[in-house]
Amino acid sequence: MQNSNQKFKSDLRERCYKFSLETIALADALPQKRSAWVIADQLIRSATSIGANIVEAKSSSSRLEFKKFYEISLKSANETKYWLGLLKHANLSKAESVDVLLREVTELANMLAVGVIKLKQKL
Repeated sequence: MQNSNQKFKSDLRERCYKFSLETIALADALPQKRSAWVIADQLIRSATSIGANIVEAKSSSSRLEFKKFYEISLKSANETKYWLGLLKHANLSKAESVDVLLREVTELANMLAVGVIKLKQKL
């Protein structure tokens, strides 16, 4: 039986992975314009970095290193919000599609922020 901490980590990893896939799908549907390509490249990098750093944290050698990976994930989530906002306000994607991803990345960022705060208290 999983404890609540393990369930939280598992749920967070799964949500980040799904979010990465949804972000890639959005990027692949963007118009074939230079501006869309540049934003999509940055968006994919930051969005996939969220989950990648959480996975990397699992193999960290110390609590401090673990916390650092979570902080990087949080920074990537915040950067992702920026790129999604640019897509939306530059009218490169449907606002509804972007809004769904913005809501999810905001929730992920909030989860990460709570995790980082708890980790800082334990150090």
